[in-house]
Amino acid sequence: MKEITPGIVIDPEIKGGKPVIKGTRVPVELVLGKLASGMLYEEIMLEYELTKKQILEALQYATHVLSEDEIRAVP
Repeated sequence: MKEITPGIVIDPEIKGGKPVIKGTRVPVELVLGKLASGMLYEEIMLEYELTKKQILEALQYATHVLSEDEIRAVP
């Protein structure tokens, strides 16, 4: 397991190596998708047993990834 940013880890044995919230099996992309669909922080926290801090760490990681030079179009 490798922490790639505070609170976010990758491990080939967990979700095929996708970034997940540290201490869970919850992928960052799942949290982002739930937020994008209009789910509230509190609902995500309850459904996936996360803290607000963990959700914010997922958002921070996504911000970092999007700030990289290479941008890809979404189909």
